[in-house]
Amino acid sequence: MTDRVYPSSKPATNGAAPAPNGTFPATKSQLYGANRPPYRPQPHHRRRHGRSCWCSCCLWLTLTFFFLILLVAIAGAIFYVVYSPHRPAFSVTSLKFSYLNVTSSSTLNSKFDLSIAAKNPNKKLVYTYDPIAISILSNDIDIGEGTVPSFVHGKKNTTLLKSVITSSGSQLDSDSASTLKTDVKSKNSLSLKIELDTKVKAKMGGFNSPKIGIRVSCDGIKATVPTGKTAATASTSNSKCEVDIRIKIWKWTF
Repeated sequence: MTDRVYPSSKPATNGAAPAPNGTFPATKSQLYGANRPPYRPQPHHRRRHGRSCWCSCCLWLTLTFFFLILLVAIAGAIFYVVYSPHRPAFSVTSLKFSYLNVTSSSTLNSKFDLSIAAKNPNKKLVYTYDPIAISILSNDIDIGEGTVPSFVHGKKNTTLLKSVITSSGSQLDSDSASTLKTDVKSKNSLSLKIELDTKVKAKMGGFNSPKIGIRVSCDGIKATVPTGKTAATASTSNSKCEVDIRIKIWKWTF
């Protein structure tokens, strides 16, 4: 009996050359990785470092902002406890109505004598007022203007402000003139409103606050238009005055 020799690999078929690596068919790793370029990792560490720095800056800015808000709140609380600030109070003590005339050419002439009491209720604050502009309105129509000089409002002090409010030859538009004539003829009394506009600063020990604008609005005043030369006294018993802070930013006033 003859011995048969078995080759270690199958011979090539159809004249094909044997696999260069000596194995056929090729493995999956050889098939999928034969034409693939070698992997080169991308350097992402710089981008990650930049993002990390940006996040850290945002975090510190946020913490600083909240820390400043906390300091302002603490300072405000201490200020309120130490000084217990209150707004000044105003009240109309008297208003004398001398005359009011609207001519056929819509020209207005009027005169009022006004007295207003300004009260500073604070024990540790002194107010300093700029000159005060005063207007008297009827049905939102300006019927007289005047001023009060600047003054210093001491602690726990009440100051009486007096001014002559007039309108001499002021030109009204046709609608305002018609409305005012009708009110004077058809009503026994006019409803009046007084507005005071000024700027004030507060002094607390050695500290002076910046000036802020305020508007004092007093309504609930009834006045009878005098018919002769004797001035009429307006009723001010139901009048109430409100003090509003007015902050101007660019062209807008709040």
